[in-house]
Parts: sequence; structure tokens; C-alpha cells
Amino acid sequence: MNFKSYEYTEEQLQQRIEQIIAEQTQISDRKESLARIFQSIDFTTLEAFDNEEKINEFCAKALAFPKQEPYLSVPAICIYSPFVKQAKQLLAGSGIHVATVACAFPSGQMPFDLKVKEVEYCVGQGADEVDMVISRGTFLAGNYDEVFNEIKTIKATCKDAHLKVILETGELKTVANIRKASELAILAGADFIKTSTGKVPVAATPLAAIIMIDTIKEYYEATGKKVGFKPAGGMKTPEDAMTYYYLVKGILGEQWLNKNLFRVGTSRLAGQIIEMLK
Repeated sequence: MNFKSYEYTEEQLQQRIEQIIAEQTQISDRKESLARIFQSIDFTTLEAFDNEEKINEFCAKALAFPKQEPYLSVPAICIYSPFVKQAKQLLAGSGIHVATVACAFPSGQMPFDLKVKEVEYCVGQGADEVDMVISRGTFLAGNYDEVFNEIKTIKATCKDAHLKVILETGELKTVANIRKASELAILAGADFIKTSTGKVPVAATPLAAIIMIDTIKEYYEATGKKVGFKPAGGMKTPEDAMTYYYLVKGILGEQWLNKNLFRVGTSRLAGQIIEMLK
């Protein structure tokens, strides 16, 4: 399909963001919204000092959430690939998916054949979801076909695992670039498009989110196919996470407010949200 020309300015988008948030704040139940956000958190540890002991503790914490609040559970944990097999064993039967990052996360700078081998390894270890990061250098050089073909090949390599494509919108910067990257990822077969790695100074922003969500909506209206959305990084308060929830609800509607189509990368807020729901 051919996407329509996207002619919003940053000022127009900011006005829309403010209007949607104001409307949703009035009509949405706060506790229900917070519960749904919790149920969309990809509980994540991506630190250089991660090790087997830490992953044991991390998985135990993920499993403990439903015991603290019977109606709450995270949909997935996200970890580095050496720990996927370990986590799969620890989480067996829990319903919690194991996601991992790939394609030279967070830089995206690696020969493509090695990116494919990395994803093959992740899938072979049992990953349910793969979060790949695009090469921003390749994209910003205007080599769009190369970016598209990389995503398409990685999607095929994922087999039954779901693919989240990280655009790293803080480095794409402009409305036009974020829109173009969203289109490429969706057309190449992404199951989700994701704002950020959380490893650069500018992570998720409402501006990037609304551009990505608009692209998802246009694709759905043209094809009937649903693509998920995940903001990640930069959320310091539950209200920050609520902003993205409201944008998805206001633009895409209730049908997107589930773990299959909406995820949030904000592990630091999990405990705060549970306290607010008590």
C-alpha cells in the first residue's frame, strides 16, 4: 500500500496531543487505566552487569506480581539473549513471555549476516519476542530499501516469535523521519513498532508516539491488519505512562488496549503503579 502524505507540523501535533489527553482524562477511569498499563509493561533488565543470579531474582519478581495483586501480571520480561533459555525455564507455565533484544542493540551497527545469526540464536534459545533496532545511520543516509529489507528478513528469521522494531525516534528527530521509519517497519512486517531502546538521551516522546500511532491507524484502515505500539524509555511517573495510554485509546480505540497490541517499556514504574492500585 501507499501511505498518504503526512503534513502535520510539530505545533499541530502538540495541539492534538493536548486535546486527546484532556478528553481522555475526563472520560477514563484512572484506576482501570493504571491497571491496564501495568498489564502492558515489558518488565526489563538490560544492564551490563546482568548475570544468572540476577536473572533468577528478576524472574522471581515478575512471577510475584500476580500474588501481590491477583488481577495483575506483566505480559513479558525483556532480557539479553544469553539469559533467554534460563528465563524460559523459570517462567514455564506462567503465561509470561520472554523477549530479548537483537540486531546490535542499541546501536544497530553490525554486518547484516551477523544480525540474522543473532536473531537465529535468540529464536533457538526460545525467545517469544524479539526487539530489533534499526540502523539509524543507514536510514539517515536515505538507504530506505536496505532498512526495509533488513526488517523483512529479520521478521522471517523470527518464525513464530513476534517482532518489535525499535526506531530510536530520538535520533530520527523530525516528523518526516519518524513517519517514514514507521511506514518502512510496518510494511516490512513488524508486529509492533517501538519508540526507543532507552539507551540514548531522548527516548519516548508524545510527539514521536502520535506520529507512530497515526501510521498504525492509517495502515489498519487500509488493510484491516493491526500493528502494536510500544513507547519505551523516558517515563518517570505513572502520569507519563498514562499519556501514551491515552494517545493509543484516543486514536486507535479500546481494541488496542491489550498486551497483544500495546506494551510499555517502563519497568521502574511497576512498583509505583501497584501501590496506587491498592
